[in-house]
Amino acid sequence: MIKIKKKLRTGNLNAITDVPGVKIGHVTLEEHLQDGESICTGVTAIFPHNGNIFEQKVPAAHFVLNGFGKTAGLIQVDELGVIESPIMLTNTFSVGAVLEGTLTYMLEENEKIADTTSSLNIVVGECNDSHLNSMRLMKVRPEHAIQALKKADIGPMEQGAVGAGKGMICYGMKGGIGSSSRIVQSEDQSYSVGVLTLTNFGKVEECKINEWLVEKGSEKIASNPESKANELKPDGSVIIVVATDAPVNDRQLKRLAKRAAIGLGRTGTHIHNGSGDIIIAFSNAYTVPHESDQITETYELLRDDCAVMSDLFQAVIEATEEAVYQSLLHAKTTTGRKNRVVENWPL
Repeated sequence: MIKIKKKLRTGNLNAITDVPGVKIGHVTLEEHLQDGESICTGVTAIFPHNGNIFEQKVPAAHFVLNGFGKTAGLIQVDELGVIESPIMLTNTFSVGAVLEGTLTYMLEENEKIADTTSSLNIVVGECNDSHLNSMRLMKVRPEHAIQALKKADIGPMEQGAVGAGKGMICYGMKGGIGSSSRIVQSEDQSYSVGVLTLTNFGKVEECKINEWLVEKGSEKIASNPESKANELKPDGSVIIVVATDAPVNDRQLKRLAKRAAIGLGRTGTHIHNGSGDIIIAFSNAYTVPHESDQITETYELLRDDCAVMSDLFQAVIEATEEAVYQSLLHAKTTTGRKNRVVENWPL
């Protein structure tokens, strides 16, 4: 008899904040200006844990599925295998401002940085929201990043057209921030896997959300809508953040990050030429101290060949797929630049 592997259950919140300690904060900017200009953008902050992230770094990795992106900080993550700042998301032209604001925040929190100890590596991801947002005006300022950082909290999180997702378009319809989670059980131990997506990619005819809804037994199904945004907007991008409390190292996290690409593909995208598809993964099961008197470090890690590792792969795939759809299901119709209207996915 062939055994079909069952889908994993979601966490209590079905969000990345099901991973204990992970905090999310948004700042959303919306303003209609003269001459058809519009501010329709924002900042999203992701804290890997509730402590001092510089003093207690987390193992991390990234995977670039398609490199049409303008991120900051990923070279050092690849080299050292840790993240030492909150992960920040915004629009393409605001990476510098958000980096500056995050740096200001971190310097206030850590007096040693660039004084008695080393510098700081800040991670910022971006997507192009210029279809709805007057991106050339660069209205996101460093103080908005600081506000998002100070607003970050555990528990239920806003999704859809909020924070960095305010001006984003997914599969030709209104997208933005989406999140989902899965629980992996191993004997008497359980691990959480959470995914957050910033969705800004794809054409309406590619999207497989209705198939997913049918599979879940949902009655909220609609035929694929027509979207004017398909012909007008750039190819777009997606930033995917994978979080877990499973004890894995940076090499294993890169393996998890690669599986997020499978979840993304399940939603229907062809990964277009101009799309920046970048995945960042971290674990907060243990932290790496910035300073230590010891010359060695010892951590308990999952074996690559243990059964739970494949379950973690499955969790990342399922949570990524659903996080993309949640960005569509939570987003609301938005009017932006040049009076353009991008509608929510009709249900």
